[in-house]
Amino acid sequence: MTTLTVTARGQVTFRKDVLQHLGIKPGGKIELDLVPGGRAVLKAARPTGSMAGFVGLLAGRTAKVATIEEMNEATALGGTDRE
Repeated sequence: MTTLTVTARGQVTFRKDVLQHLGIKPGGKIELDLVPGGRAVLKAARPTGSMAGFVGLLAGRTAKVATIEEMNEATALGGTDRE
């Protein structure tokens, strides 16, 4: 068991081995779920993606802009290389 000390400002510093165990790197986030009996469950926060976030990753990657017709054709082909 690891014991942590709470500062006068109510902050806690996690030791490197704890952060490594959780897979948390600098800038990472931690989720803390409060459960009955004065206990808590601590785990690494894993980002959940969205379609908007995925599309945002692709923005600016190409100069070509597809028309609606081209998108419909690509959808109809099912993502294959057929033309």
